Amino acid sequence: MKQQLELRLNELRAEYASGQKVLAELENKLAALRSTLQRISGAIQVLEEEQLNESGKEENKEARSIK
Repeated sequence: MKQQLELRLNELRAEYASGQKVLAELENKLAALRSTLQRISGAIQVLEEEQLNESGKEENKEARSIK
């Protein structure tokens, strides 16, 4: 009986260690994904602002040509 308990305990410890390894890998992937999404969000913001600036410049040109 004691041998069976020790065997099961060793199995559970190995399974726990394996689970911790998978969890650490997933947390690393999550951090990398968050970083990527933050960079993409920043790029979107820059491009949107640039697009708004270009639209504003075109509107100013049109307004000047009408006068």
